[in-house]
Amino acid sequence: QVQLVESGGGLVQAGDSLRLSCAASGRTVSSYTMGWFRQAPGKEREFVARISWSGYSTAYADSVKGRFTISRDNAQNTVYLQMNSLKPEDTALYYCAASTYDTTTVHGYNSWGQGTQVTVSS
Repeated sequence: QVQLVESGGGLVQAGDSLRLSCAASGRTVSSYTMGWFRQAPGKEREFVARISWSGYSTAYADSVKGRFTISRDNAQNTVYLQMNSLKPEDTALYYCAASTYDTTTVHGYNSWGQGTQVTVSS
């Protein structure tokens, strides 16, 4: 099992940028697909982005495509989510997750962090 710790969340204004980080420990994540998910109050957890173990393949939710970028540094055992042009509807608790499958579904991930809060004011 890999342990994941997210950081970098905060309160920003619409149009601002944030960079989330996900630090892994326990096992190297270099062989895992890594994903970012988010959950707003009263809503289900939803897929945001994922990156393959090599970093060559990425996927994004339509709602963040062109604004968010996922990347990874396997040497540092860290995954990032660069979020630009933030909107109030991006407000949510953001989770980092690891999977042994190349998937975008919540149930496909078996290791999760505790989340970091992102709040975007209008």
